[in-house]
Amino acid sequence: MENQELIKQVTEKAQQWLGPAYDAETQAEVKRMLDSEDNTELIESFYKALEFGTGGLRGIMGAGSNRMNIYTVGAATQGLANYLNKNFAGQPISVVVGHDCRNNSRKFAEISADIFSANGIKVYLFDDLRPTPEVSFAIRHLGCQSGINITASHNPREYNGYKAYWDDGAQVLAPHDTGIIEEVNKVKVADIKFQGNKDLIQIIGEDVDKVYLDKVHSISIDPEVIKRQKDLSIVYTPLHGAGRALIPASLKLWGFENVHCVEAQMVKDGNFPTVVSPNPENAEALTLAIKLAKEIDADIVMASDPDADRVGMACKDDKGEWVLINGNQTCLLFLYYIIKNRIATGKMQPTDFIVKTIVTTDLIKTVAEKNHIEMLDCYTGFKWIAREIRLREGKQQYIGGGEESYGFLAEDFVRDKDAVSACSLLAEICAWAKDQGKTLYDVLMGIYVEYGFSKETTVNVVKPGKSGADEIKAMMDNFRANPPKEIGGSKVALIKDYKTLKATDAAGKVSDLNMPESSNVLQYFTEDGTKISVRPSGTEPKIKFYIEVKGTMGCPKCYASATKEAEDKIKAVRESLGI
Repeated sequence: MENQELIKQVTEKAQQWLGPAYDAETQAEVKRMLDSEDNTELIESFYKALEFGTGGLRGIMGAGSNRMNIYTVGAATQGLANYLNKNFAGQPISVVVGHDCRNNSRKFAEISADIFSANGIKVYLFDDLRPTPEVSFAIRHLGCQSGINITASHNPREYNGYKAYWDDGAQVLAPHDTGIIEEVNKVKVADIKFQGNKDLIQIIGEDVDKVYLDKVHSISIDPEVIKRQKDLSIVYTPLHGAGRALIPASLKLWGFENVHCVEAQMVKDGNFPTVVSPNPENAEALTLAIKLAKEIDADIVMASDPDADRVGMACKDDKGEWVLINGNQTCLLFLYYIIKNRIATGKMQPTDFIVKTIVTTDLIKTVAEKNHIEMLDCYTGFKWIAREIRLREGKQQYIGGGEESYGFLAEDFVRDKDAVSACSLLAEICAWAKDQGKTLYDVLMGIYVEYGFSKETTVNVVKPGKSGADEIKAMMDNFRANPPKEIGGSKVALIKDYKTLKATDAAGKVSDLNMPESSNVLQYFTEDGTKISVRPSGTEPKIKFYIEVKGTMGCPKCYASATKEAEDKIKAVRESLGI
């Protein structure tokens, strides 16, 4: 009966999409779904509206209320335009519109530009695909009030998305996030102003590229080491995406003369034909790059995701085998280098600070403390790192920050993760290592010997559908009602609950957590240094467990034994938590 009721609801909803407000192509697609004997596609496309969340939109492309199409994108843009006109009433308003390589990205960007301009808003539209960080930069550089980027980051080819930014170049935070959502939810198709005002749309491109690349070059810490190692052999792939536009150019500007791009993946293609998934976290995505690296005996492999905000990398280990460097290790390497070399070159100031997310390795904290550098912890997502930069603007200097999911930002003139600057700085770190007869792997081993060893793993427990959502809620409720006293054979010394913003130690002493708002995250810290973070995903039907275990490494060659011990500890932690 429930299924019949659902079919009735989605059918009624779909039939509204056969009205004159929708174009012929959309109507034909909806009619095909309605005529099909299999209701699956119809239900998936119409059972709900694609939600404009705090980060914007993300979904599968196609006709329907739960799909990315010109009407869902149009409603998002109309709602954002309405909010901007209310929020900045009486002021001239301008926005930046960018996009990545995905199918329909250019179309959605041009339609968004038309809608903004039809609402009296000046639009700076990029002439072609550009990295997400350049969109963030352009908002600040051009003095805009907002901006959007059409991208689904590293999601599979069926997806597209819509990221909304505020005047500081960061993704929107409170109160604007909920304010925009309210406006978007009010929009009906008839309200969307699709007829643009061409006089208010200005095409931008190389003019902004040049300023941005020059600014990115300004963050180089040790240009002399690059001059000595300009022949460092680099393999780079944009995985068919926006990195192709600027990353090779940035590496050249920094002085690297031996850059080899994976030609098959330099082709702009939203179908991502050479990879299963365009995600630089996955080893599979780096297959062609590592193959080329072996052929030419390269020093480093780097890959950016389709919108060029995240970087994945591989280097040779002590046996000459190519190994992937994970997101925690990447962030650790970046911040270690920035701290050590700003100190060595006399650039470090007492007001400098770094930021990481609460689920990222605490080894970064150890490095910061031993070098007397202020480190801040924030929630997952770069908008929170951007918030810390904004709060300290003019008083303190941000010198770097990142997260375990392969995002890093080395500069403050961008307010989102940036693979353009990250790839350039990564090449500099490799040059610095090579200058001392070392590899990136050697540097990482040296960090472990000096500051302690840590191993991190993320466990995703997938629970689909409404029943899954209920199960995830029950799991979190149970953790709160019955907090573990011991995990993996070690006593729990501290529990942080970011929902109540309270920390409780083993003796029952409660203290406040200094965070901007509450979040459904739990953290456990054990006596042996293990950290476990538990959080339900905001976008997918899963609950994530981030496990970090500590150890010691007596020498650079002790990595294998330290890893084995850590893996045994992780296994014990998983058994304790039943995951």
